[in-house]
Amino acid sequence: MSTEIPQPTPQPGMAERAIDAATDVSRTIGEVAGGLHAAVDRLTVAIEEARKPGRPLATVAAITREAPLASLFVAFLFGVAVARRRS
Repeated sequence: MSTEIPQPTPQPGMAERAIDAATDVSRTIGEVAGGLHAAVDRLTVAIEEARKPGRPLATVAAITREAPLASLFVAFLFGVAVARRRS
């Protein structure tokens, strides 16, 4: 006579389901990371293009260097206008 109590066995396939779920999550994270990487690359290219001489960011940077307080005031007014529109 054995005095050992039989241990319940895990459901068949539980480990496989856990591995499948982890694999799906890993793929999803990989896809999201790839999408973010592509978006950052496109944004970097767009900013580099806008910083070329004669382009908008180059103009804004030059104006900001010449009159920083006036630029700050204009940015503040723009922020107020946007905030009021959203309220």
